[in-house]
Amino acid sequence: MGIRTPELLAQIDIPRQKLYYLEQKGFIKPHKTVIGDKEFREYSEEDVKKVEYIWKYLKKGFKYKIAYEKALEELASPQLSFTKNEKPS
Repeated sequence: MGIRTPELLAQIDIPRQKLYYLEQKGFIKPHKTVIGDKEFREYSEEDVKKVEYIWKYLKKGFKYKIAYEKALEELASPQLSFTKNEKPS
């Protein structure tokens, strides 16, 4: 389905507690699977992109809500994310 928490943390380099805070605030909604007494989160491609963009804005000093709003704008209009020094990935 998606990627699990350890892979997401490694890919984006966001602290685990900040990732879980984004979930707590409802900014992302990972799919949860319970296996035995453990719960695993799987993040969709959309959640991964949201986390990536939100984290980018949080590192620039924006508050969570503003970072989330800016991330949504960027997801809706990807061309907004490019400056003359950036290249599409």
